[in-house]
Amino acid sequence: MHQHEVPSYLSDDLGPWEIYLEQVDRVTPYLGKLSYWVETLKRPKRILIVDVPIQLDDGSIAHFEGYRVQHNSSRGPGKGGVRYHQDVTLSEVMALSAWMTVKNAAVNLPYGGAKGGIRVDPRKLSRGELEKLTRRYTSEINFIIGPDKDIPAPDVNTNELTMAWMMDTYSMNQGRTATGVVTGKPIALGGSLGRRDATGRGVFVTAREAANRIGLPIEGARVIVQGFGNVGNASARIFHDHGAKIVAIQDVSGTIFNGDGINPHDLLEFIKENPDVTAYPKASTIPAKDFWSIETEFLVPAALEKQITMDNVAQIKARVVVEGANGPTTPAADDALRERGIIVVPDVLANAGGVTVSYFEWVQDFSSFFWTEDEINKRLEKIMVEAFKGIWDVAQDKNVTMRTATFIVACTRVLEARALRGLYP
Repeated sequence: MHQHEVPSYLSDDLGPWEIYLEQVDRVTPYLGKLSYWVETLKRPKRILIVDVPIQLDDGSIAHFEGYRVQHNSSRGPGKGGVRYHQDVTLSEVMALSAWMTVKNAAVNLPYGGAKGGIRVDPRKLSRGELEKLTRRYTSEINFIIGPDKDIPAPDVNTNELTMAWMMDTYSMNQGRTATGVVTGKPIALGGSLGRRDATGRGVFVTAREAANRIGLPIEGARVIVQGFGNVGNASARIFHDHGAKIVAIQDVSGTIFNGDGINPHDLLEFIKENPDVTAYPKASTIPAKDFWSIETEFLVPAALEKQITMDNVAQIKARVVVEGANGPTTPAADDALRERGIIVVPDVLANAGGVTVSYFEWVQDFSSFFWTEDEINKRLEKIMVEAFKGIWDVAQDKNVTMRTATFIVACTRVLEARALRGLYP
């Protein structure tokens, strides 16, 4: 028996790629004639592994392993972030690239899925070393990326500045300024208004749509957020601005709780000076494991994958789980949440706001015509609401989870494109 054939209820210990393969297996019975092409989804189109050597500030040479995986391009160029993390593996990048294929198709963007990463602890590098790392990595993957081939973006531990370096490096190699090669750039370099908060905004919009369907008001609802990076803090702020109470926040430095609510705008200002959230004076510190058992209406995991597992799923007291992170719930835990009647708005729908506004940025770069932030937010809202409605209806119609429904919608779109294009030669 291959590892990915272990039934989900027996094992919580699947790698990211195995989790994705299991998700595809679950959706296959719903694909009808298109299941003829389903193996397409189980094989990345292209995997590039590169050595990234740089000279460190002390004069020595360090080597890092970098990846760029293009999972599928049936519906358009690859699209997906680049992460810098000490635990990056090929299995993880493959899974993330496949989830990008699903995510882009779920909200009907004209992209395939891709993802990149470097196994590095960026906290151990200076700004100059990070710039060298980024430029060398971009040069190594230069021949497979491009505005009409594969468009990277920020992810864990990468940001607007990383994208500026990537864009500049690619442009220097091309002999022309190619702003559309990456998204998530600074506004001054062709970035889009509204991009920074877009993923968190999408998390809120999909949470609100789910809440509407079950008669749960946002006003006064309790929210707990794991991760206070870009996605976590943006979703916390937008929930707060719509009258919800952020009662707990957990990040790498610790877990804080305040039953009367934490003001995420205030916390954001505080951590600019002091990155340790547990030092925040307007909330109490609690043990990390207690985070999962807090009574709440909304749980937003917005950190890394495999956070909700069979070890903690029984403690969860939320009504709606909205996945800001990619792959935060194992398949076994997913089943357990469903059995308890807890709605899970899956990552491939909930956090698609970021790539949606990345798409807007890419379109604006091509036309050199830029929209206002209000226009961006309205267009984002429209796409997310329509995608949510279509997926919710499929879930109700077929009596499946939101995740399986998202995969049904997305995989159908990808495989329809595959079938229409046929095989060449």
